[in-house]
Amino acid sequence: MSDSWRFIPPVFNASAPKARRRVSFAAAIAAFATAMCFIGGCSEQKAAAGPPLVEIAPVVQKDVPIVREWVATLTGLVNAQIRAQVSGYLVKQLYGNGDYVKKGAPLFQLDNRTFLAAVDQASGNLAQAKADLQKAQAQLGKTQLDVDRYTPLAKQGAISQQELDDAVQANLAAKGQVAAAKAAIDASTAALESANLNLGYATVVAPIDGVAGISNAQVGDFVGPQSANALTTISTVDPILANITPSEQDYYRAVRAAAKAGQTDAQAISKLVWELELTDGTIYPEKGRFYALNREVNIQTGAILVQLEFPNPGRMLRPGGFGNIRSVVTVEKGALLVPQRAVTDVQGKYLVAVVGADNKVTIRPVDAGEKVGTMWVIKEGLHPGDRVVAEGTQKVQEGLLVNPKPFEEPATANSTKGGIQ
Repeated sequence: MSDSWRFIPPVFNASAPKARRRVSFAAAIAAFATAMCFIGGCSEQKAAAGPPLVEIAPVVQKDVPIVREWVATLTGLVNAQIRAQVSGYLVKQLYGNGDYVKKGAPLFQLDNRTFLAAVDQASGNLAQAKADLQKAQAQLGKTQLDVDRYTPLAKQGAISQQELDDAVQANLAAKGQVAAAKAAIDASTAALESANLNLGYATVVAPIDGVAGISNAQVGDFVGPQSANALTTISTVDPILANITPSEQDYYRAVRAAAKAGQTDAQAISKLVWELELTDGTIYPEKGRFYALNREVNIQTGAILVQLEFPNPGRMLRPGGFGNIRSVVTVEKGALLVPQRAVTDVQGKYLVAVVGADNKVTIRPVDAGEKVGTMWVIKEGLHPGDRVVAEGTQKVQEGLLVNPKPFEEPATANSTKGGIQ
């Protein structure tokens, strides 16, 4: 076909008034018919050859499960980054890369000699503080005896008031020394506890049960809390989480449907059954369940994060993996279905060629809904039992007499995922 006969469909304006939209639909139908005439040919020779052969399919009405599918990324239920809490040289790796480790299992050993010395020093300081307390308490005992002895003597005039005042001041000073010695003991005790903690931190242990990743540090590296990279990461993989990102529109539809049923969004999502298809095309045997709905819509993607939880007893699934998540989100009652190839898209408006009882073609605008396998749900424009052209749409035009025969779905299309069961 030459470029001079190329069909340019009319432009539709969804915001136009209904009268103008009817004109637009009429124009679309006329343009569709004209295009079909150009493609199929409308010459007298064609007409003389008899009505064109087309394949037709009846409009089927049935309850249809609506299946949604999203790409999923896998992540651990907990992903703990393991970092050194004290600075030191790494002297030993105590686990095998990729091993399953239990909570409390040792992972790395730092050079602990500095920390042992700090413990010894703190222990010495504590012992000194305790000795100072004993000395201060002894001094307090002497000054208290002086005060007790001088008080009646001063009243009798046997000693001067100055001597009694000096004894009282010395007693007060001794009490202060006792208090200071006790505070020194508290400080020394805290320093010893801190030194012991640091000594314990020299052995890095697993905070959770999970699979430990390959170490990012090597023996001899100087590591610490400020190191750029974590020593390793441990992930809890049984159960494992699958992250999907439904669109904001999908979320609103779910919220409205849940509100009609008197449920919250989380309650509605939690009732769905989730199926995971792995990247090799196999279906994971365990079914997923709702775990969490994020608080926000991503402003860059317009999607909201939903997390699903899958049992993973054999630890086959690993964080970072991909898959496809499917779920029957609703059942559309009494849906009208036609083969997808029967629907023609003309700049966002959908047209279907309907064959009447007299085998003449009528071009109808339709409101198309969900695609289900090889079929398409039609919301408006058709009725149960209508016959639509599924093969040979390029041959038809408004009012054309056709020779219909039953449509047969290609064998390859019958196996399409998500088809009607």
